[in-house]
Amino acid sequence: MRRENLAFFSLLALALSLCQRYVDAASSLQPPVKLSWHYYKHHNTCDEAEVYVRHEVEKFWKEDKSITPKLLRLVYSDCMVNGCDASILLDGPNSEKKAPQNRGLGGFVIIDKIKAVLENRCPGVVSCADILNLATRDAVHMAGAPSYPVFTGRRDGMSSSAASVDLPSPSISWELALSYFRSKGLDVLDLATLLGAHSVGRTHCSYVVDRLYNFNGTGKPDPSMGASFVTGIKKLCPQRLQKGQSDPLVFLDPESGSNYKFTQSYYSRIQSHKAVLEVDQQLIFGNDTAQITDEFAAGFENFRKSFALSMSRMGNINVLTGNQGEIRRNCRITNKGK
Repeated sequence: MRRENLAFFSLLALALSLCQRYVDAASSLQPPVKLSWHYYKHHNTCDEAEVYVRHEVEKFWKEDKSITPKLLRLVYSDCMVNGCDASILLDGPNSEKKAPQNRGLGGFVIIDKIKAVLENRCPGVVSCADILNLATRDAVHMAGAPSYPVFTGRRDGMSSSAASVDLPSPSISWELALSYFRSKGLDVLDLATLLGAHSVGRTHCSYVVDRLYNFNGTGKPDPSMGASFVTGIKKLCPQRLQKGQSDPLVFLDPESGSNYKFTQSYYSRIQSHKAVLEVDQQLIFGNDTAQITDEFAAGFENFRKSFALSMSRMGNINVLTGNQGEIRRNCRITNKGK
């Protein structure tokens, strides 16, 4: 396996333990690393910023555990398009959140409420981009992932355009998915690991229906799907919707389901040809991705540790620091727009 060169089972096990918060993982992030560990505490601007975020996330999570996949999708949609600059949070008729690929995004109200608390405690100091990354880390930890280091000091972007959204379809090959991840400075291990976020959450049947009824125009199901799995999911996803019927939602990992807990069943379901999304099932068709899938299915701790690093790496994509961007007072509009 490669990852310069997938030597993570010895290196990451040491660098990314469950005591992750005490480990400086900067050497594992893409250079240049412009962010800082505990930025707000070191700069004496909002010493308890991360404590405030964690407290608010815990309150939300106790009421609604679906915030975990909502925040995961939100941070992915932000960081993978123009970088982690909170541009996904900006409102507007042609903003990123209006792009077709971002249909069904949630979690905005959570970020708004956390921002309101921080503006009350530390006005004009903590960026929306940092709040989004910190809140996501805390939510996934509560769902069973390890607590990983979120380097902070991001500033918020000034614009958001639906036309800039290049997020790929969930029905692409692993080769195209890897090409997209590489274009963002990530690699094959990041791809196989970050797709593991699909162990929690739901997707619309419209992203699955072609696999069930007319794969690649054949009039048959995707042959990579197990026959019993096809039968079961067809009961949830009809070929055609009735007039006025909304697009149904199905759990990406039924074994996690409404508990929204990270489990290794996501990877074992791929091995058993029971992945809901085509891009997930595709992991068994690449030599490296298949080997990673086998490792994660056999050893959940390997996945947890790798997930921690890959989330940190994604959170470092094209960040704004220093005099770039701004610290928004309201995450939905730029300061000039107020």
